[in-house]
Amino acid sequence: MPELRYNTLTREWVIIATERAKRPEEFAKVKKEKQLPEYSSACPFCPGNEHLTPPPTMVIPNHGAWRVRVTPNKFSALSREGERRRVSQGVRRMVTGVGIHEVIVETPFHNQTTALLEDSQVELVIEAYLDRFRFASADPRVEQVTIFKNHGEAAGTSLEHPHSQIIGTPVITTQVRDRLVNAGSHYDEFGECIFCRVLEVEVKEKIRIVLESEHFVAFVQYAALTPFSLLIMPRRHMAVFSEMNDREAADLARILRRVLAKLYRGLQDPDYNYTIRTAPTDHAGVRYYHWYLSIIPRLTRVAGFELGAGMFINVSLPEENAEFLRSVSLT
Repeated sequence: MPELRYNTLTREWVIIATERAKRPEEFAKVKKEKQLPEYSSACPFCPGNEHLTPPPTMVIPNHGAWRVRVTPNKFSALSREGERRRVSQGVRRMVTGVGIHEVIVETPFHNQTTALLEDSQVELVIEAYLDRFRFASADPRVEQVTIFKNHGEAAGTSLEHPHSQIIGTPVITTQVRDRLVNAGSHYDEFGECIFCRVLEVEVKEKIRIVLESEHFVAFVQYAALTPFSLLIMPRRHMAVFSEMNDREAADLARILRRVLAKLYRGLQDPDYNYTIRTAPTDHAGVRYYHWYLSIIPRLTRVAGFELGAGMFINVSLPEENAEFLRSVSLT
């Protein structure tokens, strides 16, 4: 029988449609293999084409070349220049569109994918994330910083060269604000971090765990909104992404790369988005919020019911998804 499960982190209900659930392997989509070149003369992110992007804001060098390069987004959603102003006109509210929008080019090689990079290269990507997160957070006009990656057409990517993005906005979005409020309310009522509590339960039950490392746990949520959506959560309580130490940052790179490799091998390189769900830096040290990284493979589409009801239908079982990914060999 179908069942409704409650996501305690987001306060959303999801229908687990057991009677029309697919087996995990059925989500693998055979793609027409596309052979990409190591270098593309038309790609603005390839070495030698640096003139096609704005000047870099960060470069991790490699013997006169570079290993990771960060540049302002040429088609930025926000203006780097100008002051933040709020305007209220009756029921209308407006904030000037100032902020930070940068691209993190993850590797010099056009034909690579994050799942198959060396761990040391992903460590450099995380290093760049932390550096640019701190930079954007220090801008007095910025209230929220979001780090995200789009992989594949269904995930919204427009350039094949492996890259991530970071956007610092002059407002805190309702979604992030709701998560903070929900977490704070739970802490006030029960005296515990809801994220730590969920992590404790998942580690104890094991059935939805995909990977564990010294500092992180990757698992499919009990009430996952979509098939194979995963969280990577730090074992140590931290509200803000930049509270990580160097050992934790290196460990995050390793477990992220391995989770993406399991998706790559098990589901034939699915399109996906990931984002780092963090509190703003002025929340550092709070006891009620806990940052995490969310990975959402784009295996199904949002349709009329989801848009109309605000409730997802998941046609897979989280426990089976986790078991399937655990079985995917990385050797």
